[in-house]
Amino acid sequence: MTVSKTRDMLVDVARQLFARDGVDNTTMNDIALASKKGRRTLYTYFKSKEEIYTAVVTSELNRLYKMLSEVASKDLPADEKLITFIYTRLDAIKMIVFRNGTLRANFFRDIWRVEAVRKSFDLREIELLKKILSSGIEEGIFQMPDVDITALVLHHALKGLEVPYIRGVMGDNISDRIRRRDNVMNLIFNGIRIK
Repeated sequence: MTVSKTRDMLVDVARQLFARDGVDNTTMNDIALASKKGRRTLYTYFKSKEEIYTAVVTSELNRLYKMLSEVASKDLPADEKLITFIYTRLDAIKMIVFRNGTLRANFFRDIWRVEAVRKSFDLREIELLKKILSSGIEEGIFQMPDVDITALVLHHALKGLEVPYIRGVMGDNISDRIRRRDNVMNLIFNGIRIK
């Protein structure tokens, strides 16, 4: 197994154990046993459980970034691309949190630890938003005084919606989703769409 594949396998095994048993209840020895690798191999790649936890969160964020990059690359008008980006992002975050079982509790309980890992992702996401907004200006769909500030505001607004969206506070049935989508589109596009 190559170095990269071994590391990725260790991260995936750790993610599964963290999801099932929680980060606090999983030891480096548990990860080594479940991966069928020795502790020496595990410690070759990761110095601590904190480091492997960071790698797990980073791996999940890289998966999310790939999804968002695919949306940003679609051949769609900028307004459709932006709304698709927003809902892809919210649905993906929700899926990632739920897929990771007891990591979900850590996400809500230890948000600052997750935030430290998210910094790189956040910067890359803001760049994707800038790209969508800039193409919207070029297409004559959007108008705004500052793309950088608008992208930053959208990014932070989306982060603020994560917890309510994950917890289902924003409505989960079909009529709620349609009404929510219409409200989100109105809020965003009446602020930046050329009238």
